[in-house]
Parts: sequence; C-alpha cells; structure tokens
Amino acid sequence: MKQLILGGARSGKSALAEKLALESAAEVVYVATATAGDGEMQARIAHHRRRRPAHWQTIEEPLALAATLQQHAAAQRLLLVDCLTLWLSNLLLRGEPALQRETAALLQCFPQLPGQIILVSNETGLGVVPADALSRRFVDESGRLHQSLVPMCDRVVFTVAGLPQVIRGPAL
Repeated sequence: MKQLILGGARSGKSALAEKLALESAAEVVYVATATAGDGEMQARIAHHRRRRPAHWQTIEEPLALAATLQQHAAAQRLLLVDCLTLWLSNLLLRGEPALQRETAALLQCFPQLPGQIILVSNETGLGVVPADALSRRFVDESGRLHQSLVPMCDRVVFTVAGLPQVIRGPAL
C-alpha cells in the first residue's frame, strides 16, 4: 500500500506514520530528508530519532529521494519518508534544475515501487498567501506535488490535532 499522510506542523502526521509502520509486519526503512542547519532543527531531528525503534534502518537523504526509494524498495519492506516538504525545501535551495529533475524522477518511479510506502508531508496551502516569492513558490510546488501523488496513493490521510482523517482509501 502507498500512503500519503498530510498535516500541519505538529499535527501528529509523523507519529501516525510511525504507528502504521510499527503495526506492519514489514521491515521498516526510514528515509529522513531533513538537514540540521541550526540548533532548533538539530533538536527536531533528535526528537524524531528518539521515537524510532532501534531496529529500523535510517537513511538520511535530503535530495536524491527517487534514487533512494528505488534502491531500497522491496516487496516485504515498508519505506517511511519523512518528509516531502523538507525535501522540496532542500531542492528549491539547490535551484530549478535540481527541483525539476528530482520531482520528475519521484513521480516517474513512485507507481512502480514494490512494497509499502508511507510519505509524510506538510499541508502548506491552508494559510494566507505568503508575502515573499520563495515562500509562495514553496507552497505552490508542495501543492502540485501532493496533487500529483494523490492518484498514485491507495490511502491519503489528513491529520489535525493528532486525529487522522482518511480522505481517500480504506479506513485506518
């Protein structure tokens, strides 16, 4: 099953993804896309690391997500990607060629990947239109990416205050 779990910051989306991964019988590979650019982000990463079971394999990949998924996807494995919006941020900062190349690669390979995949991403389109061009671009790109992935996913969940709301696919 391929799943997309969306929500705002601290909505419970990562905790839900981790719970679903724990409940599966599959070997779990956690693909982390964050980079620790400052102390606050280092603390967030450390918090996520502490929550993960020690037997999960963790791969830190901030840019080449499609290649990483292709390398590690397997029939009896669950890949948990946390999170797509951090990955998009990394790509936006690398420039247009990287953004276009990597998002196209993800959308091309995703339907053919074997095994289970849980993608976690921030829903960024619920607030006001951002004041600066880079932030508006980020919101636009994340919205386009989510809309492109939804038809490829068996389940889409929106989390609000720790409450998962299934908006496509089977109930949790």
